Amino acid sequence: MRGYGASTVTAEEWERQRRRLTFGQRLAGVVVRVPRPGAIGIFVDVPVCVGGFVDVVLLPLDPARWPVEGTATDFEVWWADDRPQLRLKPVEARFVRDDFDRFLARMRPEWPRQLGRPLLET
Repeated sequence: MRGYGASTVTAEEWERQRRRLTFGQRLAGVVVRVPRPGAIGIFVDVPVCVGGFVDVVLLPLDPARWPVEGTATDFEVWWADDRPQLRLKPVEARFVRDDFDRFLARMRPEWPRQLGRPLLET
């Protein structure tokens, strides 16, 4: 399971994978761990060389609306940096914070221009 824990992926492998991913790219995933509902976020197994993570700030305020372990759903690539973990956003509106549009305009206004662009420019 890639969804959480220590990664055995090399920095070079992770860089190669990031070069093939784009912002907003949809990936099918399965929620593998919800360690503290309402507190940190959820870990997701996705078909890349590292695990995925959805941060609490992207999820509904009410943790009862969060996807539970075993939920299979689609996610969008939200962010990735040098750490071997893919940051994701749920596609289904029921799993996203209610004020997402306002949050996006305030915290990440460049998102519409990033959609479809590579995570790492070649």
